[in-house]
Formats: sequence, C-alpha cells, structure tokens
Amino acid sequence: MNVKTKLIAAVTVAALGYFVDIYDLLLFSIVRVASLQDLGLSGQQLTNTGILLLDIQMAGMLIGGIAWGILGDKKGRLSVLFGSILMYSIANVANGFVTSVTQYAIWRFIAGLGLAGELGAGITLVAELMPREKRGFATTLVASVGISGAVVAYLVSDFFHWRTSFFIGGGLGLALLLLRIGVAESGMFDHAKKTVGNRGDFFGLFRSRKNLLKYLRCILIGMPLWYVVGILVTLSPEFGRLLGVRGDISGGQAIAWCYGGMTLGDIASGLLSQALRSRLKVVYTFLGIAVASIGIYFFLTPQSLGAFYLLCGLLGFSVGYWVIFMTIATEQFGTNIRATVTTTAPNFARGALVPSTILFHLVTQWTGSMVTGGLTVGVLLLALAFWATLGMKETFHKDLDYVEELN
Repeated sequence: MNVKTKLIAAVTVAALGYFVDIYDLLLFSIVRVASLQDLGLSGQQLTNTGILLLDIQMAGMLIGGIAWGILGDKKGRLSVLFGSILMYSIANVANGFVTSVTQYAIWRFIAGLGLAGELGAGITLVAELMPREKRGFATTLVASVGISGAVVAYLVSDFFHWRTSFFIGGGLGLALLLLRIGVAESGMFDHAKKTVGNRGDFFGLFRSRKNLLKYLRCILIGMPLWYVVGILVTLSPEFGRLLGVRGDISGGQAIAWCYGGMTLGDIASGLLSQALRSRLKVVYTFLGIAVASIGIYFFLTPQSLGAFYLLCGLLGFSVGYWVIFMTIATEQFGTNIRATVTTTAPNFARGALVPSTILFHLVTQWTGSMVTGGLTVGVLLLALAFWATLGMKETFHKDLDYVEELN
C-alpha cells in the first residue's frame, strides 16, 4: 500500500468516525424533550433531567478520555479508533430501547465512554501521517465532515422517531467498522513502540510545571465551545422565552443551525490557519467573534425565530475553531504521550461542561436570573481561553517526530 492510499484511508475513516461521533453526541440534545416526554416526564423535569443525563454522558467522556488516550499511546492509534467506534455504536442502539431514565443514564454513560476515544485517535493518526505543511488541511477535513453529523442528526430526528434515530446512528457506526481494512498505523508510533518504554504516562503530564501548564492551556482554549453548545444553544428554548424571542424555539433546530455554523467555522479556521501559517492567530480571531456573538445573544437578542436561528449559526461559527484546538493539542507533545493528550484534552474540555452547568445553576439560584447565570459562566470561560492562548507556543511548522520528556 503506497503512502497516498494510507493517507486517504486514514483521513476517510477518521472523518466518518467523527461524523458518527458527533451524530450520537448531539442526538440526545436534539431529542431530549421528545424522548423524556415519552418516558413520562414533563415541565421542569425535562430541563433538570436533561441536564443530568448530559452531565452523566460528559462524565463518561471524561473517564473514557483518559482510558482511551493511554491505550492510544500504549497499544496504538488504530485499536482506539475502532474500539471506541464499536462501543458508542452499541450504546447508540441500546439508547433506542430504553424505557426508564435509569436505563437512559446508564447507556448515555457508556456512550460517553465510547465517544471519548474516536476523535483523539483519529486526529493523532492523521497528524502523524501527514507532512507538516499539510496537517492543517487534513485535520480541517476530518473536523468539518465530522461536525456536519449534528446537522444530519437533526434532519434524521425530524423525519424519524427518536428511537429510530438512535438505531440509525448505531447502524452507521457499525457499518463504518467495515472500512477498517486499508487503514495503517502511524509510523511514528510504530517506531516509538520499539524504542520508548514510557508511553501513555498520563500522570507524567503533572510532574513538571511546564508540561502541566501546557496541558492545561490546551484544555482551556476548547472550553467555550461546549459552553455555547451545552448551555446557550441546548437551553435556547428556555433562554429564548426569557429574552423575549417571539414563538417557540426548537432545541433541535437551534442545535442544527449551531453545528451548521460550526462546520463553516471549522473549514474557515483551518484554511485561515494554512493561509496565515499560524494556529494562534486564528484562535484569537475566533474568540473575538465569540465575544461579539455572545454579546448579541444576551444584549441584542433577535426577536424573530428566523433571526434567532441565524444567531445560533453565528454562535456555532464563532466556536468553529475546534479543528485548530485539536491540532494545537496534537502538536504540543511528543509521540510517547501525544494520543493521551489529544484524546484527553477535548474530553476534559467537553467534561468541563459539568462544572460549568453547576456554576450556571448556582449563579442562577443566587441571583434569581438564568440570564445572569449564563452570562457569568460565559465571561469566565472566555477570559480563561484568552489567557491560555497568550501562553501557547506557535506549532504550525513543528516536527512531530520526537519523544516528550515526562520526568
């Protein structure tokens, strides 16, 4: 198999794997109300139970991120890529059979465990196979194809019952496993496997202040995305009523618009990074757009449904630097710990939604205002993201074939 064929196979599987990953990840938010109503919940229960299940899913991703990341550096990128796809596909199918909130919680946790591994393994594999000057194009393709899975999830849920939508997602993932033939392991990993004994040492990231800060900054720059998706857009029906939007906002349609914008943002941020030959300039640009769009959301709220959905698209675009965030995480560390970082960083960023929602609820209770709660969390996370970016080193031209010192 020639190098070009290996690259095409790796990018294809990583992109489609992330597509199904995002489909499953966001499908619950899209069908949250309908599925919980079918399970007998109503009123405030829909919001509280929905947030609880989302937090359980994110907790699974947090735990799974560590486990899959370590396995990725010890056993290989491919074993994690396909193992995680198998796990979340089975969980997706099982979600279609749930008859109680308890069952729903168990399978969302297992789905979270599976969803934690695919993207990190895929991005790591693609980055290590691609020439350094073209890494941005490859990771952009993976992320943009993957993010569009949320739009497809909305369209599928609009045409099919929520249970059938889960079955379709699981079926897509299981079908994807048939494409595993032709995908080759990273040469950098194969070399490290033979020569480096200390691989996948997660706690090694905490032994030096330098590595700890570098790792923490990787996580912080990705946290605004999940604030936008998990709080502002997922709870847009509730926010919309408080902010004076006329008509009933569809949570699923808001998420579809958000992820449509995010797809465009991922493409734009990846191409802009290649044009500017910089990762960090793009992060600054998109964080600035995020500040503006969140300001519009709270202070200049569109009153019509159509304009509000467009704003959800702008919010999605503003945090569409996820591909750059993932690429930065991959480029920050050596081959012996790269999969661990690339897999755990996005899952800690996703998992940060749990303390973010806790803070959101606390501020909401203290002030009696859901709007104040949402705005407070947003200001804090954006400030942390700017601080993190200020301390990062540019990695656009970085050679990835090296081993990280973890002592």
